[in-house]
Amino acid sequence: MSAPRAALVLLAAMAAHAADAQTTLTPPPSASRTGVAMPGAPAPSFLAAGVKPDLAYGAMQRGNFVTAFREATKRIEADSSDAPAMTILGELYRDGLGVRTDPAEAARWYKLAAARGNPEAAFALALAYLQGRGVQADRAAARPLLEAAAARDHTGALYNLGLMASEESAPDYRAAAGYFQRAAGLGNMDAAYALALLYKEGKGVPRDLALSAEWLRKAAAERIVAAQVDYAVALFNGEGMEADESLAASYFRRAAAANNPVAANRLARMLAAGRGVPKDPVEAMKWHVLARTAGINDDWLDGQLAALSPQQRAAVEAAVKKQVGP
Repeated sequence: MSAPRAALVLLAAMAAHAADAQTTLTPPPSASRTGVAMPGAPAPSFLAAGVKPDLAYGAMQRGNFVTAFREATKRIEADSSDAPAMTILGELYRDGLGVRTDPAEAARWYKLAAARGNPEAAFALALAYLQGRGVQADRAAARPLLEAAAARDHTGALYNLGLMASEESAPDYRAAAGYFQRAAGLGNMDAAYALALLYKEGKGVPRDLALSAEWLRKAAAERIVAAQVDYAVALFNGEGMEADESLAASYFRRAAAANNPVAANRLARMLAAGRGVPKDPVEAMKWHVLARTAGINDDWLDGQLAALSPQQRAAVEAAVKKQVGP
């Protein structure tokens, strides 16, 4: 088997991600799974608009969790409506920071803070309902909380509402696209990647490969590994932009270095064929072995590996060991 251009063509959404459980639900159902963990929404501020960081928040930021707990408790004793302080306590109990891990106690504080209009608490409580963590799982109860946080431009809430819209028995991709658009515009790159997939597939928005490529580029630049893979695919195939095999290889390499097996396989093919990069059989087979170990089989690359000299095979083994570490 040779390595024609078609051999490197991937389907869009090949590398959709399973995002961080603290900030998101699951990937859009239109995407294939590769098990790549992704970052979620930005870290919460715990503070209402216009409130300056105080001792509790400062201690939280520095990792002084016992002090954060003490100061937040003092604030609530002084003001029983201090929602940001309640949210800090919820965070501490949820993750066991300076206190025992207690999801139920975390949910109790989140409920108190959410009832007082804190968007971070509303979002955290919504996730608790979605995950059944500290409360009984209740998807219906999560939605109004996400909507309340989204009304305050909480990007994680907007993103999750988009995912919920796309996961209904009758998916509403138009609504999903709207949520993803808002979140992406506010800097949520998981949402940017999800929006790129919708533009690629023409779901909820007109099919537009150029817009898809642009959102992929933005997400890839922020180290969304799945987006790096799909952007590399678009670059290689010239989907929505001029083809650039060299740049495609660089994005495959970034994603492969982040342990994405699909990227490792595609980079191996490019190195073996000398497409976009100088031909390098040892480097190619290093990535092939790593991808194969992760479950990506490729008969053509197996043939290339079998054709190596004993010295080259030894070099491949050494390169693999160096890549994975001791």
